Amino acid sequence: MTVEPTPRNKSEKRQRTETLYARVTPEEKAAVINRADKAGMAVAAFMRAAALGNAGPRAQRRPPVDHVALRQLLGELGRVGNNINQIARTVNAGEAPDVPELREALQAYLQLRDSIFDALRMEPSGDYQGRKPGRA
Repeated sequence: MTVEPTPRNKSEKRQRTETLYARVTPEEKAAVINRADKAGMAVAAFMRAAALGNAGPRAQRRPPVDHVALRQLLGELGRVGNNINQIARTVNAGEAPDVPELREALQAYLQLRDSIFDALRMEPSGDYQGRKPGRA
């Protein structure tokens, strides 16, 4: 009779078990985070790369995020969400929705979604990819 070893979870497989701490000013912290973001790396991987010359195994580069664009898009998301809420309130009250207004809200949502993906440096996926509003 053989007993199969139980698989270890990720934290048990983790090779990096030690942590280092460094005191920095708020400005230094912001600079490190900004540089790591621009390099497309997690802060820990960036720090390892800076100290050791490379980030070590499995350090994955992340695309830099456009934080300024994301802040602007958050405000736009609130506006589009408010418009969609008003349309839903109208429909829930038993009134027929204004189809052009509904199409406009959907178009604004899709443009906003694409802009968010651009700011995150990601590719959109899902039901609406490649579709134009108002078409099946």
